[in-house]
Amino acid sequence: IYDVDEGDLAQAITVAKLVATAIREALNPGGLNVLQANGPAAFQSVPHFHLHLIPRYPNDGKGFDWPAVPGDRAEIVTAGEKIRSAMGES
Repeated sequence: IYDVDEGDLAQAITVAKLVATAIREALNPGGLNVLQANGPAAFQSVPHFHLHLIPRYPNDGKGFDWPAVPGDRAEIVTAGEKIRSAMGES
């Protein structure tokens, strides 16, 4: 996502919506995950931008669920300030 052209990104999400709608109509899942991974810590497996559209069903045994734990407010505020600064905002 860091390097993908913005026009290509817009087209990718437009096509993802079309495919997601077809998945919903054809497979009637209980939900859908859209996954895009960047870097080893995020389990990126190929060196290019792509999206995964994953139909989900109740009790399907698949992941992405982790326990909610309260965040440290000071760390959250600091992270937000760093992100806004990196975006050129104050």
